[in-house]
Amino acid sequence: MNTPRSSGVLLHPTSLPGPYGVGDIGPAAARFIDWLSDAGQSVWQVLPLGPTGYGDSPYASLSSFAGNELLVSPDLLARDGLITQRELLAARVPAGERVDYGEVLPRKRALLRLAASRAIDSRWREAEREEFVRDNAFWLDDYALFSDIKAEYDAKA
Repeated sequence: MNTPRSSGVLLHPTSLPGPYGVGDIGPAAARFIDWLSDAGQSVWQVLPLGPTGYGDSPYASLSSFAGNELLVSPDLLARDGLITQRELLAARVPAGERVDYGEVLPRKRALLRLAASRAIDSRWREAEREEFVRDNAFWLDDYALFSDIKAEYDAKA
């Protein structure tokens, strides 16, 4: 293997700064990538990006295919017209030394449900959504059912 030397950073996107309790794959991630590039870094290694279970560890993912809902950017949902600035402000979580998932998750999930319902009602990017569902049918229905059952039983094992 003849590859040039490179260097980079290991950082999960939830560790990025942001006003919603955890970092996400939105404007802060784009700024971080620009910062890495300006610093001469060429690698951003992340921990697994799947939905987390008990203990909120990225290594305890509930799915090999699904993404972590915490990584959806509220700022990008607002940019796309799926949530309002007022709703965006209501989703903010004061910055702290540690992530309070008990506070962050319900706010983020409520925001995502609202954005999803508006996307479906308005047929926003319907062709892309239908293509995603079709291409991911081998896991998506089972994971959706699993998630609903998990929620019904308060996330118990």
